[in-house]
Amino acid sequence: MRTDPRLPRSFFARPPLEVAPELLGRHLSFGGVTVRLTEVEAYAGGLDPGSHAFRGPTPRTEPMFGPPGFTYVYFTYGHHWCVNLVVGEVGSASAVLLRAGEVLEGHDLVQVRRGGMRERDWTRGPGRLGQALALSGEHSGRDFCRPVIGAPIDLVVSEGTPVQRDEVAVGPRVGVSGPGGDGETFPWRFWVDGDATVSAYRPGVVRRRRT
Repeated sequence: MRTDPRLPRSFFARPPLEVAPELLGRHLSFGGVTVRLTEVEAYAGGLDPGSHAFRGPTPRTEPMFGPPGFTYVYFTYGHHWCVNLVVGEVGSASAVLLRAGEVLEGHDLVQVRRGGMRERDWTRGPGRLGQALALSGEHSGRDFCRPVIGAPIDLVVSEGTPVQRDEVAVGPRVGVSGPGGDGETFPWRFWVDGDATVSAYRPGVVRRRRT
């Protein structure tokens, strides 16, 4: 009889476009907080110009090229930590970015971490979600399908209540510029239709390096 609440590694060992919508409604727990996932984005490694792994492995993206069931956490725009769940086959560098959620447990902790922001916005966006969960770069490459023996805080992705397909909305990814931001080719953002915690859509902007 299976007692571990985690989703098994076999759940994540599938293509990102299969895993991403099926993550909606699942529960993610870390840092004393549990959220119900309401918005995610799929990324397909070397096949996807919107992916960090499109041009091959780097020290930062190395976890994406490993087996499914591990985290990939990255720092963005000098402000936020964003968490991805690695999926697919070893070497595919596929992942699902967790964009938003509803806080189910740990409200007091999130209120402090999010600086008094109104509850609807606590985890509305991937950077806010990462901050609410107290995730950072040190948590990249963590196996969330297997308990970490002796770890004081363990990341868990559990069953929750899966969202029915007719409740899932689909559209272009947020903030992705260039070919990867083409919503016709890459309608790879999935969210719970009508949920107040889902982030607003913003198209990608090409950022020029300062000289």
